[in-house]
Amino acid sequence: MTLKTTKLREAITFALAAGATALGGTGIAFAQESEAPTTLDRIEVTGSRIRSVDAETSQPVLVLDRAHIEKTGLTSVAEILQRISANGSAINRSFNNGGDGSSEIALRNLGSSRTLVLVDGRRWVSTLTGSVDLNTIPAAIVERIEVLKDGASSIYGSDAIAGVVNIITRSNFEGFEARAHYGQFGQGDGERSSVDATIGASNDRGNVVVSLSRVEENEVMAGHRTISRDPVIGLGASQYSGYSNNGRIWNAGPNGEIVSRIVPPGATASGVPGDPRYGLDQTVPMSPEYTYNYAVDNYLLTPQTRTSLYMKGRYDITDSISFRADAMYNERRSEQQLAGFPLNGGVSNNFLMSGDSYYNPYNTIYGGDGRDVIWSHRLTEQPRVYQQNVKTFHTYVGLEGAFEFGNRFFNWDVGYNFNKSDQEDAQIGDANMLNVAAGIGPSEVRDGRVVCVDAPGGEIIDGCVPFNPLSPAGGVTQEMLDYILFTAQDAFQGRSESFTANISGELFELPGGMMGFATGIESRKESGFDRPDAFVAAGFTSGNSRQPTEGAYDLDEIYAELAIPLLADVTGAQLLEFSLASRYSDYSNFGDTLNSKFGFKWKPIDDLLVRGNWSQGFRAPPIQTLFRGQTDTFTQFGDICSEDYGGRNATIAANCAAGGVPAGFIQQTNQGMGYFGQTIFPFTLGGNPNAGPESSTSKTLGFVYSPSFVDNLDISLDWWNVEIEDALNTPSAADILRKCYEEGAQGFCDLLTRRADGLIVDMQLVPANFSIIEVEGWDFNASYRMPDTAYGSFSFVLDSSYTSKWEETFAPGDEPESLVGQYLQSDPYWRLRANATIDWTMGDIGVAWTARYNSGLTEDCPFIADPGEPAVGLCSDEFRRNDAGPDGRNRLGATTYHDVQFRYELPWNGTVKLGANNVFAKEPPVAFNAFANNFDPQYDIPGRYTYMEYVQRF
Repeated sequence: MTLKTTKLREAITFALAAGATALGGTGIAFAQESEAPTTLDRIEVTGSRIRSVDAETSQPVLVLDRAHIEKTGLTSVAEILQRISANGSAINRSFNNGGDGSSEIALRNLGSSRTLVLVDGRRWVSTLTGSVDLNTIPAAIVERIEVLKDGASSIYGSDAIAGVVNIITRSNFEGFEARAHYGQFGQGDGERSSVDATIGASNDRGNVVVSLSRVEENEVMAGHRTISRDPVIGLGASQYSGYSNNGRIWNAGPNGEIVSRIVPPGATASGVPGDPRYGLDQTVPMSPEYTYNYAVDNYLLTPQTRTSLYMKGRYDITDSISFRADAMYNERRSEQQLAGFPLNGGVSNNFLMSGDSYYNPYNTIYGGDGRDVIWSHRLTEQPRVYQQNVKTFHTYVGLEGAFEFGNRFFNWDVGYNFNKSDQEDAQIGDANMLNVAAGIGPSEVRDGRVVCVDAPGGEIIDGCVPFNPLSPAGGVTQEMLDYILFTAQDAFQGRSESFTANISGELFELPGGMMGFATGIESRKESGFDRPDAFVAAGFTSGNSRQPTEGAYDLDEIYAELAIPLLADVTGAQLLEFSLASRYSDYSNFGDTLNSKFGFKWKPIDDLLVRGNWSQGFRAPPIQTLFRGQTDTFTQFGDICSEDYGGRNATIAANCAAGGVPAGFIQQTNQGMGYFGQTIFPFTLGGNPNAGPESSTSKTLGFVYSPSFVDNLDISLDWWNVEIEDALNTPSAADILRKCYEEGAQGFCDLLTRRADGLIVDMQLVPANFSIIEVEGWDFNASYRMPDTAYGSFSFVLDSSYTSKWEETFAPGDEPESLVGQYLQSDPYWRLRANATIDWTMGDIGVAWTARYNSGLTEDCPFIADPGEPAVGLCSDEFRRNDAGPDGRNRLGATTYHDVQFRYELPWNGTVKLGANNVFAKEPPVAFNAFANNFDPQYDIPGRYTYMEYVQRF
């Protein structure tokens, strides 16, 4: 069935061919085939299961086609999606400490687990947190990406609160295409290379496509960029770690002095040549001179390689029934690196160095008093390295067809979808604390070598290697390292399998056309586990202890959808259509839920489309939320009971005293700025089997204007609003302290444990359904192609998103906290993001220029300065105050990045491309609350990235 094309559709078809990034602002999505149909056959639009001849929808959809993707110079789906204006903050390759090589998308800054990711309209495997790792989807197989910027739980079920990302893979491809890409930063690092090849063949009964790709992305070291080579830029060595690479004694000498050097009686200061302790008899004083800059050892951009094989096929069994199948294998190898472990004994544990250790300077054989020693040593001889090997498997098999009945047209499909991701992790550089304890125990010289003994003069402990943590930098021997170091082997799995059946078609004639419907069922099972190394689970390593996580749930769903065209081709209503949908879901773990949707689209005139939607949504708690085993976490926080806390007032002081915090208490951290820093005791993360689903309401209202008097111009403006109730939230340390001591909420006080001296030694950080979130804003999109000139063809595209409200009510009784324009750690709440592209083509030559804009942000200043005191001089408004006291702020300026690509079509059906991203090497704004590197990982890595790409087609 065909329909006469309109000027709007002609403009859309051109924009798709030109790779217009703002195309989705018009609300257009295309059928899940490799090419837009030359006649407007029935197509399925992301956000609806009803196939229609009309590609215009009531919902805003952004379309990134292959032409646009190829102009970005990017080699991963994640990086492409993280640049769109509607995206907020999500994990990516710039997350080193806390990252695992995965990359995600978080529409509207609502978290990646509230954005549903589909591949060819079907769910993809998720992590234990409920998010999808986009690095498991190779960019080489992508035909286009459709981003629905509206809630869609009534159509797709759980997780579609912020929106839906539908990645459409290549199909109906014929011929052969090969591509090679190479690029690096101007500093000569961060090399990236990729190769892929796609081959397709067809006959009169079907088509097969096979694609093979490999991507290699190298690291960038934090020490190779000015902004990240110090823990806090501008403060230099004052923020270096007290855990230095020289062995250090933390308890005082006999008269209270700090021991700096002890040598055997009668020996010179340089030691006795031939003695096993020669060159290893130094300890260093507690002095800033012996701190350590751990930042230079970290990755700024983490390395990874991805290898994938993808196959997709269709076979027409009859003229109306087809068999479809696709399969994929993707392997990701990734790595993170941190400075050597800051090992200690007696600072936050009981691993003191024995007074009978041969390496203890207080050993009685050297005239000492035989005291046990509190010590520390950063193991710079071996950095901490975290490696992942992630293997993702996907298979889909199904039947689909079409038929006519009673002069009505129907489509149907049934299929089985299987996805599994197996991950094996290696943690290198942690210490086996059982061996450390043995190595710092009693030891002495036997037959010219130092050995472990069970007691002075006692039996030798076989296999034990005495460990000298008081060695100077680099002095820990390889034999010692081999004995105390430990490599953990962890395993993870995420698994999803589902059976689906759908049918859509026409019911009866209305004044505006045929009423359409879609209905279907889905039965799905989700499962996964995290199985840490036995030593990690037992708590015998220097790293964070972690208990196993394992769980599963299943669900059955049924949905129905109607498209009701009331009017068409009448004055004031060239089109008036309503849509209704509802989905019932029955979960094995928390029960059932019903979510519905209402939408409309109205064309008062041919040039103008008005559209709007109201929809309910939900998000089921993921496996980690429900079943997570207890896990250690070393949290950075500021204790509001500390005397040097900047916001401390009379209410806080009274509640702290009532809670047993002694007067004069000062928070102790292993590093930090004033009261703020990282705890020296691990806090506890855990799951909540009683967690329930989140619920949401989404609303959109907007228009698409394509004036008939200006060819090839499309403008769209959409208002959007999302409200989430019972939002799952894991309270931070700051949240717990605030609720306990500012508001006197005893339930939150029960989550923390203090010692008699006031020091917090544990907090229980457990998710629960207690938050309310409301987000609101506007999306503006425009695309225009100028008439062809003697100087070539020009097209202009704008894709922008403005957030007017982002409020979160943390717990019942709280006042909403506005976050628009604020920067929180790893969480920037930009007010405005926009991408603008100018594309010029003349003959075989083309140039694309893109500007990417992020508005400015404001963060709390972590440096406390009172009037009359010297200013630190780093924050833009350091002396700002409120009624409670100092309330400094720091401004992160607006940032604009520029990208350019030159392309040339060769006579032998090849294309060569030269490009640069961040052409002017724009530096990211400094953020003092950033977890690492002094800037947020959503910004570009400092430096200009240049690349070359060649494509050959046959």
